Amino acid sequence: MTIGSAHLRRFWEPEPSKAEMLAACDMSVYGMDRAPGQQAELSELKDRLRFEKLIADISSRFVKVPADQIDREIEEAQRSICECLEIDGSGLWQASRENPGSIHLSHIYRNSEIPPRPDRMAGDQSNPWMASEVLAGRIVAVADTTQTPPEASKDRDTWTAYGIQSALALPLAAGGGPVFGVLTFATVHKRQDWPEELKRRLQLIAEIFANALERNRYEQKLRESEARLSLAADSAGTGVWTLDPTSGHIWATEKTYELLGLPPRKEITVRDFMAVVHPDDRETVDYAINDAMQSGQEASFEYRTNAPDGVVRWIAARGRRQTGKSGESDRLMGVCADVTKRKRVEQELAELRERLQAESQYLREEVRVHVRFDEIVGQSKELTRVFRRIEQVAESDSIVLITGETGTGKELVARAIHNHSRRKDRLIVKVDCAALPPTLIESELFGREKGAYTGALTRQVGRFELANGSTLLLDEIGELPLELQSKLLRVVQEGQFERLGSPRPISVDVRLIAATHRDLRAKVKDGSFREDLYYRLNVFPIQLPPLRERSDDIPALVWTFVRELERKMGKKIEYISKETMEKLQRYTWPGNIRELRNSVERALILSEGRQLSFQLPEIISATPSTTLKDAEYQHILSVLEKTRWRIKGPGGAAELLDMHPSTLFSTIRRLHIPTKSEKV
Repeated sequence: MTIGSAHLRRFWEPEPSKAEMLAACDMSVYGMDRAPGQQAELSELKDRLRFEKLIADISSRFVKVPADQIDREIEEAQRSICECLEIDGSGLWQASRENPGSIHLSHIYRNSEIPPRPDRMAGDQSNPWMASEVLAGRIVAVADTTQTPPEASKDRDTWTAYGIQSALALPLAAGGGPVFGVLTFATVHKRQDWPEELKRRLQLIAEIFANALERNRYEQKLRESEARLSLAADSAGTGVWTLDPTSGHIWATEKTYELLGLPPRKEITVRDFMAVVHPDDRETVDYAINDAMQSGQEASFEYRTNAPDGVVRWIAARGRRQTGKSGESDRLMGVCADVTKRKRVEQELAELRERLQAESQYLREEVRVHVRFDEIVGQSKELTRVFRRIEQVAESDSIVLITGETGTGKELVARAIHNHSRRKDRLIVKVDCAALPPTLIESELFGREKGAYTGALTRQVGRFELANGSTLLLDEIGELPLELQSKLLRVVQEGQFERLGSPRPISVDVRLIAATHRDLRAKVKDGSFREDLYYRLNVFPIQLPPLRERSDDIPALVWTFVRELERKMGKKIEYISKETMEKLQRYTWPGNIRELRNSVERALILSEGRQLSFQLPEIISATPSTTLKDAEYQHILSVLEKTRWRIKGPGGAAELLDMHPSTLFSTIRRLHIPTKSEKV
C-alpha cells in the first residue's frame, strides 16, 4: 500500500467527528492511501480509530508495567505502531551517561522483509545532524532523505546506505526534564510525509516511553541503594553480650562497650544498660528481653542509645535464651551491631520511595487527565462525580449552572464542558458579571450601536454575538443587576436580543453556562434574583466540592503547581516532605485551589535547594473557623492588614488573593469587613 503526501495531509485534516468515528466502529492508520469513494473514507476512519485504540492500550500498559518488562514492552509497542502505520522500522536511542552528547541504540524493531543490517551503532556518529537537533529538543521530520540540508550530509550518506527513504526523530524527555534520547521511525519501501497530527501522536508515544525509562532508572538506583545497604549491614562489626536475669549482670565484649558508648570494663548491670537506652525505647527493650526469656524464642529488636558523648546511635540486637549449667540459671546471650547508617539510609529510601510514588501517581494522573479533562487535576471520589456530570451534559446544548465556593475551579469545569461538546472548534467566550460596573455590563453582553449613549463613538459587538455557534460562560451570574436579568431571560428563552440603541432583534445560537459562588435560591427569596431566570438556568446543576472536601487531591495539585511554576522561576523541586504534605491536607483552604496555588508560588520563591518548604504560619498552624464565612472573613482581613489596606496595584490585596479589585470590594461589603477608616 502506498502513502501519498497529499492524501496523508487530507487524512489528518480535519479530524473526524466523534459521530463519524462511532459510526465507523473501528479506524485507520494515520495517512494511508485508499481507493476513492465512500468505502475508502470509511476504511480510513476504521484504521484511524484502530490506531487511537493502540495508543490508549500502550498508555494503559505502561502505567502499570513492571520495571523488568519495560524493555520488552517498548519493543512490542514499536512493532505494533510500525505494523499499524506500515512503517518499516523504529529505533530508540539513549544518551550515554558517561558522554551525554553520544547516543546508542537500545531498542529496535525492523520489518522482517528488510535485509539484516548491523543494529548496534552510535547515532551521534552515523546521524550527527539528526542527533544534535533532537537532543536540543527539536523534532526532525524528513519526507525525502535525498533532500536534506548541507549540514546533514553524513546523515544522508547513512540513510542512503541503509536504503531509508523517509525518517522521523522525536526527543525523549520525562516530566519536563532534559532530553536523554531519541525515538526514530523510518521507511524503506516508500517515501512518507509526516503530518503535524501524526507527529503529535507519535510524540505522545515518545513521552510514554521516556517516562517508563526514567521510572526504570529510578528503580534501578533504588535497587542499587538497597544492595549497598545489605552489604554494609552484613559487614558491620558486632558485639557479643550475655545477660544473667537473676543477678542483673551483663558480660560484654569491648565492641559492645564501644557500641553503647561506655568505658570498657568487665561487667555492667541492667540498670547501667537501661540508663544508656533512649527513654522512648526502654519499654520496648524490657519487653523483648522478658519475652525471650519466657518463650525461649529468638528475640530481635532495635533501640537508640544516649551515649555520654551526646551522639544518638541505633543498635540492632538479637538474642536467645541459653540453658544454664547444673545449679545455674538460664541466661540470655546475643549480639548487637551499630545500624545507625542503615537507619539513615532506610529513611532516605523511604523518602525516595515516597517521592517516586508521588511522581508515579502524578504521571498516571497526567495520562488519565490528558485523555479526559486536561486542565482539571484530581482523582478523588468527589471530583470523579464532577467528571461524570461533565460527560453526561457536554454533548448536549443544555444550560449548565455551576455552583461552588470561590476558587474551586468553576471556569475550568466550564471549559471542560465546552471542549467536549460539538462546539469545541470555536473559542469559549467568558463574561465576568462581577468585574463590570452595571453601566457597562449591558453593552458588554448585548453590544451597542454608535451613539447609543454619550461616549459611544463606535458600534460594539456584544459577547452574545461573539459566542454565536459557541459557548458563553456567564461567571458570577449572581452579581448580574436585576434590571438586566429580564433581558437575559429573553435571550435564554427565545435566543434573541437587541443591541443598545437598535430596535432590530438579533438571533443567536449560544450554549449558555452560568457559574456562581452565591446561593441563588437565597437571592430569589430576598428578591435580588428573578425566580423565572433561576429555573431557566438551573437545568443541569453541577456543584463543585470545596478543596477541604477533596484533600486527597492536594498532593497532585501541589506537584502540578510546582511543575508549572518552577520552569518560570528557574528552580527544580524534587522533594516535599510527608509532614508538610499532611499539614497542607489538614488545612481548610477557605480560598480553595486559588489560595493553594498562591501558597505554592510563595513557597517556591522562599525555598532554597531542591526541597519545597512551606514557611507559612497561616497555613501550618491555621485553626479552622467555625463557619466558611468566618474563615473567608479572617483570611481576607489578614491579607488586608498585611498590605496595609492597599487593594489595587502590585503587591495589593487583590493581587495576593488573585481577585479582581471590584470583586474584592464586593466581597468586603458582603462580609461586612470594616474598612481602615471605619476601624479608626
